[in-house]
Amino acid sequence: MPTHLICIGFDFDAVSGFIARGLTTPTPMSRGEFGPVAIPRILALLRRYEVPATFFIPGHTLETYRRESDLVAEAGHEIGHHGWTHQPPSDMTREQEEEGLVRANEQIRKLTGRYARGYRSPSWDLSPHSVDLLLQHGFIYESSMMGDDYTPYRVRRGDVVTLDQPTVFGPRTPLIELPISWSLDDYPHFEFLRTKTTILPGLMNANSVLDNWVNDFVYMQQNVDWGVLSYTFHPFVIGRGHRMLVLERLLRTLKEGGAVFCTMEQAAAAYDAKFPFESDPT
Repeated sequence: MPTHLICIGFDFDAVSGFIARGLTTPTPMSRGEFGPVAIPRILALLRRYEVPATFFIPGHTLETYRRESDLVAEAGHEIGHHGWTHQPPSDMTREQEEEGLVRANEQIRKLTGRYARGYRSPSWDLSPHSVDLLLQHGFIYESSMMGDDYTPYRVRRGDVVTLDQPTVFGPRTPLIELPISWSLDDYPHFEFLRTKTTILPGLMNANSVLDNWVNDFVYMQQNVDWGVLSYTFHPFVIGRGHRMLVLERLLRTLKEGGAVFCTMEQAAAAYDAKFPFESDPT
């Protein structure tokens, strides 16, 4: 029987994303401060539609906004790892990356009673060391890459990438990738961000974006017997009134269409049971 799993994910960055970009003056900081304002209304919506979700929370947010992080955990949602700060691992040394990984994981353990099973890198960019570190520290899945749309896969390590030679792909590892996409992320559609070097225009009509989000699910239903579709939201983005209305319509439409909502940890477990890991032949 076809099974179409839906993962609703929230990156609860709060102010950490702006700090990581050096945007620490009052106005950009206040944009991040809207994230905690939106958390109660998001949790109420998820409760109303009985949707389990996964919240990827940086350690900086866990320590800065403890009350809101407690509310997420108390509601029974999965807490995933999202770095200590919102600095991409690709900008760190291996030692810095591991230090942040451990530090934030201790905060997650204090909050939930166990270490995180899943990881999502800030800004969706891994370092050459990330996969080894995630395996070393017991992570089951990660969700920062875009090599598929509806089918999870095993993360490789040790790729050899050069400009003038064919790419040599490294062996697969037990780490499960739950792929994402910028098109299924609220941030690039809605956020206006201006820095000294770039402009992210955002501010799109939310109803038009909803059509894209729904149609990706419709295509999965029509063409895939078993699959996982992951949406990514940010409380300070999706939590605005007109976008909350669109998020509610999305949840209602997916539920009426037969979607099975689950946390990302549950989706990874379902994939692992259906497709057990076999190492690549050497």
